[in-house]
Amino acid sequence: MELNVKQIMEILPHRYPMLLVDRILDLAPMKSAVGIKCVTYNEPFFQGHFPGKPVMPGVLICEAMAQVSGIALLYPEENRGLIPLFTGMDRVRFRSPVMPGEVLETHAEIKKIVGRMGKVHCESSVGAIKKAEADFMFCLMDANEEKI
Repeated sequence: MELNVKQIMEILPHRYPMLLVDRILDLAPMKSAVGIKCVTYNEPFFQGHFPGKPVMPGVLICEAMAQVSGIALLYPEENRGLIPLFTGMDRVRFRSPVMPGEVLETHAEIKKIVGRMGKVHCESSVGAIKKAEADFMFCLMDANEEKI
């Protein structure tokens, strides 16, 4: 199943400038998702990261990967309105910089879920070039809860 940005915003709580998924190319709820981020020169972070040599910050690549994961997690109706929070990151690797004009494609696979806690493995690439990979641990939190 595919989702456009309007459908993505019905699932994720993120908004500009923190919404880092433009389209979902494939979705198997609670199993996996494939999403893209069209990286453009007018992104606000490129003004200072880095002048004369724009590179997408690694932390935002991780956030983009996590958001693709979040769509797979939040798509089921019973999970709508929950907020996916990081509880940890393992094996984070950046293989090649992401530059303006590239289309970052993320493959997210949910590895384990216990209650509202779980683990997701993500890999991002531009074409055939792997850009980053990571394992994310998360908690799905009710927006009205004070603590996890």
